[in-house]
Amino acid sequence: MRNTFRVKEHVLANAASGMAVHDDCKVKFLELKTKRSFRFIVFKIEEKQKQVIVEKLGEPTESYEDFTTFLPADECRYAVFDFDYFTEENVPKSRIFFIAWSPDTSRVRSKMIYASSKDRFKRELDGIQVELQATDPTEMGLDVFNSRVN
Repeated sequence: MRNTFRVKEHVLANAASGMAVHDDCKVKFLELKTKRSFRFIVFKIEEKQKQVIVEKLGEPTESYEDFTTFLPADECRYAVFDFDYFTEENVPKSRIFFIAWSPDTSRVRSKMIYASSKDRFKRELDGIQVELQATDPTEMGLDVFNSRVN
């Protein structure tokens, strides 16, 4: 009887600490990582469905500036961005950034849901190389990206 209680307690803790992740999130991330099919992906938590879904796919030709236009000024999001850069030896490379976007103006409930679901969601996306937490655009500017790759 005691073990049954522990199992239920564990399941409830997991349910409270994260949303389900729609399969499409993993499929599209894998396409970004292996085929470079996308420059970025913006993910949104659908509270009614209790799951993370793909909100926007950025074409490979889209820029960092295009990407930032899809992060709402007053709502939280998760995003991944495939960042191209050159090493000091002028070798082209890329890094996959995970961004936890949580603007100060977003609802407290939303911030809490995104914060408590982040680690579980990140584990579903195998291949993230750099993580950024941002509450305003200056915390995830190109200068920040450049400083995190070297």
